[in-house]
Amino acid sequence: MALTHSELLNELAAALAKAQAEIEGAAKGKENPHFRSKYADLASVWEAVRAPLTKHGISVVQSPSSEGARISVETVLMHTSGQWMRDVMSVTAKDEGPQAAGSCITYLRRYALQSFAGVAPEDDDAEGAEGRNGKTQKEQPKAPEGYEQWFSDLTAVADEGTAKLQAAWSASDGRFRAYLTGTNAKGWEALKAKAQKAPVAA
Repeated sequence: MALTHSELLNELAAALAKAQAEIEGAAKGKENPHFRSKYADLASVWEAVRAPLTKHGISVVQSPSSEGARISVETVLMHTSGQWMRDVMSVTAKDEGPQAAGSCITYLRRYALQSFAGVAPEDDDAEGAEGRNGKTQKEQPKAPEGYEQWFSDLTAVADEGTAKLQAAWSASDGRFRAYLTGTNAKGWEALKAKAQKAPVAA
């Protein structure tokens, strides 16, 4: 949906320009556990914009809605003059559960608010909204059939030492090895470190 607005925008535009001149960047206090990157959460964005927007007569209303796993948030920026602008952002949640829906709503509220107010914090917590296979990041390939059992067996072999681990690795299906090193390289390194610490058989 495209941005819509009141017939006139002169007063809202002037007030928003003044507010944006006073808005500072939102603090990056949250960490994405998958990428170890920092991002500003919704509370930080609100903290950055609330006072300047209020000072210049601008209020924000955000209304969530859903249709199955499709989550939308409408954001309306209103000025004391009666002028307004609105837009809707939508994403598809990883499932229809309340936790996934809540993550999507928070994600959409944050992005819409910082977009309207002109805040540009570092990305990103999109993974929590759309999951590891969401369209906001590079899609992860599907694991080959039998991979989970293979990885479980490989983890058990690591307890027997480096030689046994390397032998099991060399005898493994190449698809499994490629998937592990391509999607979970740290996991493979952790297995090797575990094998190095295993007691040497008498």
